[in-house]
Parts: sequence; C-alpha cells; structure tokens
Amino acid sequence: MAVINRIAEYFEEMKEWRQHIHANPELDMECHNTAAFVVEKLRAFGVDEIHEKIGVSGVVGIINGQGDGPTIGLRADMDALPMPEETGLPYASTVDGLMHACGHDGHTTMLLGAAKYLAETRNFAGRVALIFQPGEEGSGGGRFMAEEGMFERFNISQVYGQHSLPKSPLGNIETCKGPLMAAADDFEIHITGAGGHAASPHESVDPVMIAVNMYQNLQSIVTRNVDPIKTVVLSLTQIHSGTTHNVVPETAMLAGTVRTFDKDVQTLVVDRMKAIIKGTAEMMGGSAELVYNYGYPATINDDAKTEFACTVAAEVVGESRVDGAIAPTMGAEDFSYMLEKVPGAYFYIGNGDSAYLHHTKYDFNDEASPIGASVFARIVERAQPLGGS
Repeated sequence: MAVINRIAEYFEEMKEWRQHIHANPELDMECHNTAAFVVEKLRAFGVDEIHEKIGVSGVVGIINGQGDGPTIGLRADMDALPMPEETGLPYASTVDGLMHACGHDGHTTMLLGAAKYLAETRNFAGRVALIFQPGEEGSGGGRFMAEEGMFERFNISQVYGQHSLPKSPLGNIETCKGPLMAAADDFEIHITGAGGHAASPHESVDPVMIAVNMYQNLQSIVTRNVDPIKTVVLSLTQIHSGTTHNVVPETAMLAGTVRTFDKDVQTLVVDRMKAIIKGTAEMMGGSAELVYNYGYPATINDDAKTEFACTVAAEVVGESRVDGAIAPTMGAEDFSYMLEKVPGAYFYIGNGDSAYLHHTKYDFNDEASPIGASVFARIVERAQPLGGS
C-alpha cells in the first residue's frame, strides 16, 4: 500500500484530531466548534486563504500551487447524528444524545491530513479548495454552500469527496460511474373522512379503509407505471389514525419515502401519486392531500472523473483494491448538489469490520486516515500537475 510517506508520518496527529472531533460532536448546520478546530489547523498548516461561515458554519481553505491553473475542490462533512453512543471508547462523545456515527469525524481528518501535506509540498499547479461542510445529515449543507456561490467565488472546476464504508476491507476504494446514490424524497398523505360510531360504520366515511386501499394502489406505480429497467423505491413507512376501539376516526395519515436516480422517473412517480391519492379518496367518499418534500438529488458521478479517481486511488492502495463498478445504492448524500455544479466523483473508503453506519457502536477506523488523505492529495497532484503534463 503506497501511502504517501509524509502523510504516514502524520498518523499520530491525525488520530488525535479525529478522536477530538469524535468526542465533541455537533449537529446539522451548527458545527461552529468543529469549524473553529478546522480553522486553527489550517492556519497552522500555512493555508493561504481561510473563508468561514459559508453555509452557516462551513469553511473553505485555499492552497495556492505553483503557477497558474484551475481550482480543484476536495470536500469533507463535519456534522454528527442525534443518537446516543455505546462504543465505550475513551474518546466517546461528551455530548449526550449526539454521536459521530457516520464517519464525518474521519472525513474531516482525512481532508485535514491532505491539507497539511499539500500546504507543505505545493507540488501542483493552480489552487485547491478545501471544503469543510456542515449539515449533510439533515439540512443539506452542500446545497447551502453551493447556493451561496462557493463554486463561482472560488472558480472550482471539479470536486471530489469520500465516505467511510464499514464491512469493506480497510483502505479499499469503491465507487461507480454515473448514479451512485439515489434522490431521497419524503411525503405525507393526509386523509379526511367522516368520523362516527364504530357500531354504525355505514354512517361514516372510514379514513382507515381509504388509507389501506391507498397503500395498495400506490404500489402499482412501481409495478405498472415505471419502466422495469429503471430503478425506483416507493416505501410507505407510517400509518396513523384513530384513538380508541369503538370510534371511526375523522382522519388518517400515511407517510413514506421515494428513491429515484432519474428525474423523469421522479416526476412520473409524483404525478401518479397525486392521481391515485385523489382518485382513491374520492371513490370512497373522502378527500386527501399529498405533501411531497423533494430531498437530496441523486448523486451522479462524472464518468471521466470517476475513472480518473480510480486510477489515482490505485496508486495508493493497489489496483486490486479499487472497484470502480459497484452497484448503486438507494441511500442519499448531499454531495449531489456539488456534483450538479461541476463534474467530479464520490467514492467509499473501506473501514474494515466495524459496526455499520448510523449504529450506536460505529467508530471510524483511524488506520484509514492516512490512506484517504493520500488519495485526496494524489488526486490534486495528478489532476493539476506541474508543467501541465
């Protein structure tokens, strides 16, 4: 494994950084202390420009290379999850109900390691933009940073990110061209009937009956409306109605999620949902309203940038440990907003045999930090080589 020697020398430092971040998690967009820690490190590294409070608590650091050239972006997320930690580690979360259970402490550390190396060596042309983002788990900090004009302001022409992957061997790199993760939308259906005595159901309009029929009818969208070659998930995950056993309730509510890769499929699903919801409710004497919330768009890797990232990763971990043709998943990631702005690639880095993401016993593997930092650094050096070769 050809980890960059200089970055390998940072290992103990990187472990300290990561475990400090892990012990001090912050939620959603309010990653101010984590951002301050990042800024402190970037200043110590000699990063040329540090821009704070982009997307509430986001940070962008700029390192100038040698000579003219474009700007390449590297991104890490900083936020934790609202869940308890059960690892029992000496550096476990010190904040009740918050935990770094998705590896963002490690993602930030890998980018800091790359930043230190790149600020020391500057063996590249143009500039690198170090993007430290809040709010991936909730509000979509990637969208806020993009909408605030980050890409235009720093003239970022391509962007790369990586994510911890438990159960994958330590340091393996996995990704694919095109769609990698799905768009993730959620919805609520509010059904109105006419309440009454459960012993006289003919005198009421039962919203539970409407909900049950609606649930079944909505499944026909996937089986009968969407091209079977396309991929879509429509999951109804909640049903709420009633207060007691002898009353027909007035209302009911269904809720769930829609996952798609293709915007045309997403539009088709929403249109069919509206028609089925309206028709089912009216057929049974009630009414219904769909509240549909568009979430993160699909994470779609650029083909050429993905192939490039895999080639570079192979320099670090070896060709046999890079898989550039994995199957997409129906999870979601707000790096998608950045890939809508400029071409780039998102990839996974193996975490070894750890607990899975969003588990109370998950912990980022510190042994992965020098590997991920080396991949980031080599991407910059290969994308923007000195002399333009």
